[in-house]
Amino acid sequence: MVIDLNADLGEGFGIWTLGDDVALLDVVTSANVACGFHAGDPVTIRRTCAAAVDRGVSIGAQVSYRDLAHFGRREMDVEPEELCAEVLYQLAAVDGIARAMGGRVSYVKPHGALYNRICRDPAQAAAVVDAVADYDPSLPILTLPGSAVHAAAAAEGVSTVTEAFADRAYTPAGALVPRREPGAVLHDVEAVSARAVRMAVEGTVTAADGGTVEVRARSICVHGDTPGAVRMARAVRDGLLEAGVVLQAFA
Repeated sequence: MVIDLNADLGEGFGIWTLGDDVALLDVVTSANVACGFHAGDPVTIRRTCAAAVDRGVSIGAQVSYRDLAHFGRREMDVEPEELCAEVLYQLAAVDGIARAMGGRVSYVKPHGALYNRICRDPAQAAAVVDAVADYDPSLPILTLPGSAVHAAAAAEGVSTVTEAFADRAYTPAGALVPRREPGAVLHDVEAVSARAVRMAVEGTVTAADGGTVEVRARSICVHGDTPGAVRMARAVRDGLLEAGVVLQAFA
């Protein structure tokens, strides 16, 4: 059993800091670095990429809607050509900084509302895939099992990697429960760690209605912007290792 452990990092902006990126980089195997559209600024991106390179952590571009005011969590109707260009812009910017720090972007993970939208919207999914294909078709895209991204990526020769969320509630259909609903984000450290182990070992998770959902994934995400994120990430890592899971970046 080989699993990647990823977290959203570099989400500060200016004088506003969010999370403990350095501590999380000592825990995870992949870092989804904010690209400046939902969070992140040039200094933050540079520092995060440099710290990831120092620790041998894989760097991913966490592309988003252009939505600093709402942290990229507001769904937006963006024309495919514009969305493609904006994703390309973000990807190129973070990859350029990562290369200057001695690394490179090795995968793409959409953020927030964009992540959820392209799981079910073929047009926006294709726009994101087009941007990746234009920049570097060898870069895999992280997405949920059953996402519309899989078909769009296959049509363009871009690979996908399935992902599960240790600290998010699931609907019976295998989607993430919207954050505006109660219980969408889980905070019990022991429960989240146990869920991650079950996801890795059994490929299943208990949905919000009590049913079982299949979530076979190569990567598991723990969010870096929630209270106690470092403690939770460490608990998830320890739980996986104790279960005999090998932690290794997919890219």
